Amino acid sequence: MTTSYQLKKNKVLLYKLINFFLVFSQSLLNKISLNKLILIGFVFVTMPLVLALLFSANKVSQLAKHSTSAIYHVAQLTQLNNKLDENIAKIERSASQYVVLKDTELLNSFNRHQNKLQAIIKETLAQQQDVQLKEQLTSLKVENEKLRILMNSTKVDGLSLMQLQGEFKLLHTITEQLAKRSNFVVNQQVFTIHNTTEDISNNMLKRLFIIPLTLLIAGIFIVLITKPLKRLTNKIKILEQGNFEQEIKLQGSAEVIAIADALENMRQRLHTLELQKSSFIRHISHELKTPLAAIREGTELIYDNSVGSLNDDQQEICNIIRTSVGRLQRLIEDLLDFNIVLDSTSLNHLEKISLSDLINEACTVRLLDIKSKDLTLKCDSSPCIIYSNSKQLSVILDNILSNAIKYSPINGTIAISYNSNKTDLTINIIDQGPGIEPSLTEKVFDAFYQSTPPENNPIKGSGLGLTIVKELLLRLNGHIKITSAKKLNAVNQSGTCVTITLPLNTPTMSTQVINP
Repeated sequence: MTTSYQLKKNKVLLYKLINFFLVFSQSLLNKISLNKLILIGFVFVTMPLVLALLFSANKVSQLAKHSTSAIYHVAQLTQLNNKLDENIAKIERSASQYVVLKDTELLNSFNRHQNKLQAIIKETLAQQQDVQLKEQLTSLKVENEKLRILMNSTKVDGLSLMQLQGEFKLLHTITEQLAKRSNFVVNQQVFTIHNTTEDISNNMLKRLFIIPLTLLIAGIFIVLITKPLKRLTNKIKILEQGNFEQEIKLQGSAEVIAIADALENMRQRLHTLELQKSSFIRHISHELKTPLAAIREGTELIYDNSVGSLNDDQQEICNIIRTSVGRLQRLIEDLLDFNIVLDSTSLNHLEKISLSDLINEACTVRLLDIKSKDLTLKCDSSPCIIYSNSKQLSVILDNILSNAIKYSPINGTIAISYNSNKTDLTINIIDQGPGIEPSLTEKVFDAFYQSTPPENNPIKGSGLGLTIVKELLLRLNGHIKITSAKKLNAVNQSGTCVTITLPLNTPTMSTQVINP
């Protein structure tokens, strides 16, 4: 229960710390440049790693020093035991020989070895830190001194070899105790080094939490740096879609604010130009349609011989005027459609649309053209509800369907189908026309470009239809593709397939498929 409470408390503390850091960093971001922020982020990210590295280096250095000292101490104890055993053996041998032979040289040898043993004991006492070892060495020194006094006194003359060995017995006992104690100290040193190594290893493992902490700090700075850049990208995408009404105003570093101000100035100028263009096209179209209607009506009256009969030459001239007036009217209508592309205010209205109903309406508008060629329409009627701009989609479908009718042969078939997945909505419009050259699949989208008209439809269009379609799809983040329908068309080996793709459920594109 206590552990769970402590864990919850730590999480709350961590959340508060992160929140404070984000607020502080955002405030800092608004005051400094991106270059300085990147430098600060680099310092914050590398500081914990540098501290962890210094801590680990310090611990490893301490371990190395301790290990060196321990190894030196172990070597000293090992050498001490060897020297003590060697010198005590020499002392005992010299003393035993002197007791038997009574040779003065042997006594001198005994004294030399005894003095050497005393020097070893004195040197070791000065360097040794273990209290028990010091006590044992002191006892050895005392016993050694007693033997020296004994061997240099007159009592040695009456001393037997067995008695002398008895005197050395205590010296051997102390030496054995020294050896045991030395082994114990060596083992203790090894155990200490082992424990120290484990502690350092555990501490270094505990310091691994610095890695996720460093990653967290790096992530926070990445968010702080990229967040205003993403907002700038979103604003640029809005401008790309032709929406010039939304004001561009961002908070952030000096660089971000400067870019936002430049974009805002550009937006205002583009918006002004767009309004001027839209106003011009609306006025000029209106001014042209009024006299054009009178010209067309008068031409029709003359063509129908309502004001008198015409000879063949006059009838031909009247037919040319009538055809040209019709073409001029279509050009004006295309200009009005093109004005929809220029007018961003018409692109923001979203509504619930039935895709099958929208396709049927587009077909109804072109019903007379369809009947004039005895065309058969095969339209998908499966339910599909979307949120989008019906005016835009109507213009898109009308222009593509108009081209399909224009290039379809008499008694031909036009198939319209659609399907969707998790990311896209796809609409296919397939005709049985002469098809399109692969080299022209991109050129047909150029403004005022006109390909060779079909034989059964000599009237030329304006060349703006597919340009309008592409511009509107660009605003919807969609795209259009024109391919050969040879593999898709089993009845006629020629034909064209126009594929429209619209993204689904994206922030910048509100087209969404809804299951009814």
